[in-house]
Amino acid sequence: MKRIISYNINGIRAALKKDFMHWLGAANPDILCLQEIKATPEQLEADFLEGLDYHHYWYPAQKKGYSGTAIWTKEKPNHVEYGCGIEKYDAEGRVIRADFDNFSVMSVYMPSGSNELRQSFKMEWLADFHEYINALKKEIPNLIISGDYNICHLDIDIHNPTKQQKTSGFLPEEREWVSQFIDSGFIDTFRFFNMEPHNYSWWSYRAGARGKNLGWRIDYQMASTPLRDRLRRAAILPEAKHSDHCPILLEIEE
Repeated sequence: MKRIISYNINGIRAALKKDFMHWLGAANPDILCLQEIKATPEQLEADFLEGLDYHHYWYPAQKKGYSGTAIWTKEKPNHVEYGCGIEKYDAEGRVIRADFDNFSVMSVYMPSGSNELRQSFKMEWLADFHEYINALKKEIPNLIISGDYNICHLDIDIHNPTKQQKTSGFLPEEREWVSQFIDSGFIDTFRFFNMEPHNYSWWSYRAGARGKNLGWRIDYQMASTPLRDRLRRAAILPEAKHSDHCPILLEIEE
C-alpha cells in the first residue's frame, strides 16, 4: 500500500515553525506532494535537508517567496520531471512529477484568479495543462495528479454555493473544465469514496471561517482511470493546521 499525501503548505518555512515535522512523522506518507513551498532548498537549513527520511525534489518559482512545488518520497523515483515544458508556467514552479515502476505522481499548483489578468492566465493554464496531460497519459497511463487545483467542482464542494457563482474558483467555466478533465479519463478520488457535503480543504483566514467550517474543497488527488481497481482510501485531514489548506490523503495498492 502506498500512502500519498498532498498539501498546499503556504510556505514551508512557516510550516516548519508550526511543528510540521512532528505531524509528518505521525502521518507517515510514502509520498508527500507539496504546493506553495515559497522557498528554495538553499533557504532551508542544510542539516534539516540532510536529516530528512525522504528523497526530496524541489521546483521553486523563479520569483522569491512565491508558488513552487516539491515531492518528498521514501522510495527513490526512476525519474523526476521538472515542469511541463511551457516557460510561463515553469517559471512559477507549478508542476513536478516523480515516476515509479508502475505509476507516476505529479504535484501541481494551479493558478488562482486573484484578479482579471490572473484569471485570464488561469484559463490559459487550464487549456494548456489539459492538452499536456492528454499527451502525457499516452506515455504514462497510471498517473496521479495531486495538488491545489484552485477550483471547487460541485455545489457540495463549497459553502454557500448560490452566493459564489461569480467567484473565481467556482465559475461555471472552471467547474466545466473539471468535469471535462474527469471525463477525459480521471477519477476524483475523494468523491470516489465520499459524496458527503461539508468536506473542505481550504478556508479563508477571515471571520473565523475554519472554526465555522465555511470552506472550499479545491485540493484533489486525481487518478487516471486505469488505477481505479487499486484505489483503497481517500480522506481529507483537517486537523493538520500548518496552512490555510489542509492535507489530503490517497491510499493505493502498489
